Amino acid sequence: MKLDTKDYEAKMKKTIASYSENLSTIRAGRANPDVLKKINVDYYGSPTAISAIAEIKVTDARTIVITAWDKSAIKGIEKAILTSDLGINPQSDGTAIRLNFPPTTEERRKELSKQIAKLGEDAKVAIRNIRRDANDKVKADKKNSVMTEDEAKQSDKLVQDLTDKYIKEIDTLTAAKTKEIMEI
Repeated sequence: MKLDTKDYEAKMKKTIASYSENLSTIRAGRANPDVLKKINVDYYGSPTAISAIAEIKVTDARTIVITAWDKSAIKGIEKAILTSDLGINPQSDGTAIRLNFPPTTEERRKELSKQIAKLGEDAKVAIRNIRRDANDKVKADKKNSVMTEDEAKQSDKLVQDLTDKYIKEIDTLTAAKTKEIMEI
């Protein structure tokens, strides 16, 4: 009986999704509403995502306009953006908030590329940890005579093929984001 790799593949897919989500929040000099995903506003005593209490629009390549549905939330949104690690000063006119993204410097682009590479490496480590768990299960099954030597080898190959596939996907995502950063 070969190892059922569905659970391990699902974990690898979740790792890729998480990595992709992390990449989308990296500010690359262009207006990207995803940078606001991790920012919560204190709205009537509970932390609330900006997208839940306001409309977020990208008006041009470097500007995001946030229009709160409840005008009393404007101050809270402004404060949440200021205290976040976004590094952008919001400009409010009382009805909407503008975020103007400055062009990134060469130094900042290199810094972002390093950050992307580190996130990619962390995602690869997570994939390899999933591979290790699968391989440990194969060894245990073989030791307990649940699996034959040939089935263990086939299972190891299946797990390694999955690992290679997802690590290649991480490399592709990393290269695409790095290229996007460097072309700004």
